[in-house]
Amino acid sequence: MSEQAPNHKFDTTDPKAAQSNIEREDSVLEETLEEFDPTKNSGSHETIENEIDLDAFEARIKELEDEVKQAKEGTARANAEAYNAQKRMEQEADKSKKFALQKFAKELLEVVDNLERAIENAQSDDPVIEGVRLTHKALLDVLNKNGVEVVEPQGEKFNADLHEAVGIDPDAPADTVGTVLQKGYSLNGRLLRPAMVRVGQ
Repeated sequence: MSEQAPNHKFDTTDPKAAQSNIEREDSVLEETLEEFDPTKNSGSHETIENEIDLDAFEARIKELEDEVKQAKEGTARANAEAYNAQKRMEQEADKSKKFALQKFAKELLEVVDNLERAIENAQSDDPVIEGVRLTHKALLDVLNKNGVEVVEPQGEKFNADLHEAVGIDPDAPADTVGTVLQKGYSLNGRLLRPAMVRVGQ
């Protein structure tokens, strides 16, 4: 609100004094108007000239939001990759643990085969055969505890993934396993040794 000019009492009896008072009042009024003249107020011009560019600020905000979004997506991908890598390592470690005995177990199968041949060919009155049977059973128990199982293919359909055909069995139905010449074994569900068989034609 503009400043009011001082309230002076004019001496109307003295024309010179009255004229002087009028000139004084005019001077005060001019000074007051100059203070509020927008053409002489440089600060007001600077404010108008330096007005904020809202479009530029909105564009910058959008750019920063996009960068934050990309950073979050990158972090999520990195976490997912790290999680998958950890799971793969755990699976590989589990496989290594399960099949670490593969070579050793396969070599033990030859011992099992020899014990079975000894049992089959032993005389019924041989006093040693009972000890061989117990040894054979104990060895199979140890193998079973470590994931080794017998593949019993007799009477099943021939499967090239599990069986190795070495001859024809004239008494077996077509494509069916007949005589088993050597037992097959698996280790934790993976084929350790295929069964050696004769197949019906």
